[in-house]
Amino acid sequence: MDYERYHEEHHIRVEIQDRVAVVTLDRPEKRNAVNYALHTGLERIWRDLGHDPDVGAIVLTGAGKAFCAGGDVTGFSSHDPAPIEQMRGGRYLVQEMLNCEAPLVAAVNGPAAGLGATVALLCDVIFMAESARIGDTHVNMGLVAGDGGAVIWPLLVGPHRAKEYLMSGKLIPGPEAAAIGLVNHCVPDAKLLDEALAYARSLADGPQAAIRWTKLTINQHLWQSAQLALGLGLAAEHLSAKTEDQREAVKAWVEKRKPQFTGR
Repeated sequence: MDYERYHEEHHIRVEIQDRVAVVTLDRPEKRNAVNYALHTGLERIWRDLGHDPDVGAIVLTGAGKAFCAGGDVTGFSSHDPAPIEQMRGGRYLVQEMLNCEAPLVAAVNGPAAGLGATVALLCDVIFMAESARIGDTHVNMGLVAGDGGAVIWPLLVGPHRAKEYLMSGKLIPGPEAAAIGLVNHCVPDAKLLDEALAYARSLADGPQAAIRWTKLTINQHLWQSAQLALGLGLAAEHLSAKTEDQREAVKAWVEKRKPQFTGR
């Protein structure tokens, strides 16, 4: 399988060694924020990797100092996808990650915000650097946390904690994220990739049918949550994008000031 096109077209770098694919979100100048090209790549790459006979496990990380800063506020405007395309893309990203046969191991090397947090938490096992922070920050931009946050957070930390964090848009330090069970492991920054790779290699060297089918069986719980919450979440997010509060949030972000929300 030739993965170079993912780097050329979608800002995703893939390197395979010892049956472990290291997948790197590669827009470091934008803190790996997700624009239209990167989003499209994240909708498609998991099927290719999951079906690749040379891949026994996958490690997902970010280039530079961030894992993923979330959606690129300006990165979708040039394409301006139609509503049906927007709904399709958000649904496909979640579904394809849940359907990926190969085990997904996240190595959260820096901030993982908004959609970046969702992508990290949809992985099967999450290693997080001590200095990293993670959180669904949609509400800070006047948006509903609808593109997967409402699906995965309640399963990991329960409905009450999920609401606490998603309604506040708080970024959680690595040690706290591990303590509440949001991520599996919080490790020293210098050891992050080594530990994620070591675990991924242990899976790649293991009995593939047993490991993959165990993962896919457990993921039925996530599928049930996705069927329950994802449709409404995506629709509500797109509706919230039409509010005055959302426009104020974007304007305040551009002007580097605190937004003044009016509830409209």
